[in-house]
Amino acid sequence: MQDAVRHALGRGHVIDITTTGRKSGRPRRIEIVFHNIDGRIYISGTPNPQRTRAWLLNLDADPRMTIHLKGAVHADVPATARVVTDAEERKQVFDWIVQHAWRSMDVEAMEAWSPLIEVEPEGIAA
Repeated sequence: MQDAVRHALGRGHVIDITTTGRKSGRPRRIEIVFHNIDGRIYISGTPNPQRTRAWLLNLDADPRMTIHLKGAVHADVPATARVVTDAEERKQVFDWIVQHAWRSMDVEAMEAWSPLIEVEPEGIAA
């Protein structure tokens, strides 16, 4: 099973993630897309200057999360998130995302307004 999970994490696709509500302490599950960039897993979203996403605020308060694979492989993978705030790292990641996945997106808008985390799955090398 670990090989199947590693393979599924080796390419980006739609997953669910569960975070812990920063106020309620309850599990919060959403559907989102991840990207595997040179073996590193990143999760982002479209730019929104109006608000910070609840899932990002939750992970900032408690970085533990669960990745729910739901494609060809179904598995729940515990992980830890790191909110990416470094401007140069954000630029590099969003340049890659726009070039390889979301070609219609504006890199500068993403750098300024998109959520971005790096995810480290527990016990699974991506």
